[in-house]
Amino acid sequence: MRRELEKREGRMNAGSASKDLIPADSGSKGPETAGSKASAGSVVSDLDRRFRLALLLYVALAALAWFTLGEGKVLVGGRLVDLRWLPLVILGGLALRTVIAHQAEKIRREGEGKAGSGPRGLQKKG
Repeated sequence: MRRELEKREGRMNAGSASKDLIPADSGSKGPETAGSKASAGSVVSDLDRRFRLALLLYVALAALAWFTLGEGKVLVGGRLVDLRWLPLVILGGLALRTVIAHQAEKIRREGEGKAGSGPRGLQKKG
């Protein structure tokens, strides 16, 4: 029994990088549910910082793709398209998805601040 516990602890120490990604209490929803204003503010600023970093990385990847790829042409939908544009379109779609997800998260967080307020049609009268 003791050996099994030591093995488990050894595995946990070996996987310390993954331990940082998984919250200690998997039942909790994170620091924003703790109720303190300071932790909620830090979560929002952390999300904004990550969002800006993600967009910056998309721009860096697009620049690398543009200058790395040659001047080849590919047949797309019956038209010849410069090969350089294909990764830019893909990265643009991913960036758009990131922007939409960020805006949705901002709206969700604003909704959490208003206790008891739901969509207009679903509110209880009375």
